[in-house]
Amino acid sequence: MTAVSNEKTVVNNGNPRHIAIIMDGNGRWAQKRMMPRIMGHHAGVKAVRKIVEYCAKQHIEVLSLFAFSSENWRRPQDEVSLLMELFMATLQSEVDKLDKNNIRLKIIGDKHAFPEKLQQKIAAAEQQTSRNTGLTLLIAANYGGRWDITQAARKIAADVLAGVIQASDVTEELVDSHLMTAGLPEPDLFIRTGGEERISNFLLWQSAYTEFYFTDALWPDFDQASLDKAIASFKGRQRRFGHTGEQVIAQKVR
Repeated sequence: MTAVSNEKTVVNNGNPRHIAIIMDGNGRWAQKRMMPRIMGHHAGVKAVRKIVEYCAKQHIEVLSLFAFSSENWRRPQDEVSLLMELFMATLQSEVDKLDKNNIRLKIIGDKHAFPEKLQQKIAAAEQQTSRNTGLTLLIAANYGGRWDITQAARKIAADVLAGVIQASDVTEELVDSHLMTAGLPEPDLFIRTGGEERISNFLLWQSAYTEFYFTDALWPDFDQASLDKAIASFKGRQRRFGHTGEQVIAQKVR
């Protein structure tokens, strides 16, 4: 990665502000090559590195990557253990590069289920990059969209019971402020690799008006050209947010 300035750069180039990706297909990529599944995850880390660097150069504000869902604990124990080790090693090897390139790292999900040492590494990595003003890299680990909404509801319910707020004060904006993505723009473009066409409990609340893009490419094969294709598809769509097409065109003419 090439070091970038610490000054915030805002570029109106028509790119999505926030891209969310389900990185599917690591295991199948390895199996096609008669390799252990964990080798596919190692190849997936290399793909992450390239996509993060490219998004930073393209002035994307937020890149969210679904690394480990709350359902992934159901996988074979050996694979889960190896994934935890890979997560730890990647944090250790990449955080200095992220910091040098003005990238802010934020891990979302229920981190309490992780080993204590990994929790400490996550906290240290987030703290080290917390003042960076470039790309925000959001890694969803032990995350589920329903869990995210539930934990927000619990916090709000506690405030109502404590008399801090009234039930009538609960709005969409209040719920949004209690989600793990509070303060960040909602995803404009949601990409899933690997040929599946579902969102698998990722950013459920946040994706109400997101544009979806599905590709058969397995994650380790997803590169800058693949991302360009997805962004081009996004740019070719008309986002109406409840308005008519004519209204959207009229707003652009003004």
